[in-house]
Amino acid sequence: MDEETLNMELRKFLKKVGVTSQREIEQAIRTGLDSGKLSGNETLKAKVVLSIEGLDLNHEITGDISLQ
Repeated sequence: MDEETLNMELRKFLKKVGVTSQREIEQAIRTGLDSGKLSGNETLKAKVVLSIEGLDLNHEITGDISLQ
């Protein structure tokens, strides 16, 4: 295994995850606000599940997203 290649590939994957996740969350919040499902002062519970096929990896990351 080449450590430098692994590091670069992980960084590319995590950048893709971060950019895509932010875009999807922002869009969902805007839709929620437009539809009246959200009022704009909530704190939303968020969870991301990370899994990798071929490895015994199933990791959950939880947190809060405050809209105000």
